Amino acid sequence: MSDDDRLVVGIGSSEDAAVYRLDDERALIQTLDVITPVVDDPYLYGQIAAANSLSDVFAMGAEVATAMNIVGFDACNHPQEVLGEILAGGAEKVRECGGLVVGGHTIEAPEMTYGLSVTGLAHPERIYRNDTPRVGDLLILGKPLGMGVLTTAIKADMLERNTVIRVAEILAQLNYRASLAMRSFDVSACTDVTGFGLAGHAYEMSGKGRLSLRFEFDRLPILPEAKDLAAMGIIPGGTYNNRSYLESKTRWEIETPDDILFYDAQTSGGLLIAVAQKEAQALLDRLRNEGYEYAAIVGEVLPAGEKALIVG
Repeated sequence: MSDDDRLVVGIGSSEDAAVYRLDDERALIQTLDVITPVVDDPYLYGQIAAANSLSDVFAMGAEVATAMNIVGFDACNHPQEVLGEILAGGAEKVRECGGLVVGGHTIEAPEMTYGLSVTGLAHPERIYRNDTPRVGDLLILGKPLGMGVLTTAIKADMLERNTVIRVAEILAQLNYRASLAMRSFDVSACTDVTGFGLAGHAYEMSGKGRLSLRFEFDRLPILPEAKDLAAMGIIPGGTYNNRSYLESKTRWEIETPDDILFYDAQTSGGLLIAVAQKEAQALLDRLRNEGYEYAAIVGEVLPAGEKALIVG
């Protein structure tokens, strides 16, 4: 961890992105991420991977400035046109939030990977951290859970086409408008839910036990297909890893056959927002008006208890 005071957020915490202060009015937000294909369509894959990479900037309340492509391409098994479609899908999502693709780097690789290195801009005093919620705040989740289960099923060709399309639309939806919306409300903390699942990112939001977060399980937005598939054992390895690490930090006040979805490893998940209780419903209404149809108030922030996470 650098002791340079220009580094507002670095590797010493579990934040969504790094923050480097340029001057009193501007800070650079920097992040990168790559994923393997989650759908067969290369253009959709490009959109989803880009949405996933851009999300860390939105979680911090920043604007995307530029992005650079990071590609591992299997040229032995895929024509060059596939690469063009992936990059076109990614570029479309960068344009959607007002950013520019300014280059990138491609390597030959036995496994396809794609993502972005993203640079954003924000005021250094108006950045949302992921571990600063206040006791009494309510928690809003912007997208549904179960995407890890569903993308695993897609890879196994187990979903009907209309369900695949719906899942792809959710994954490709940017958190940009959610980020814009929350800036008008009394938000104390924000993160995006990705590979660590809701439980993992909530644990980070709790300050790793400095506070407790309580969730109402029946309020969590979960697609019905994800519940059915999880009951069949269609569960990614990352989800099991999340549960193994986090179950000792979680107190379950209910019994449910769907508990594994609390730990499900997400791709391009929604924002988890801690907002003042008196403004929570208004922010929720705004999010739904902006197209986040699954957004829901899912929990609250409590003083530190025996466990960092509580599910009732």
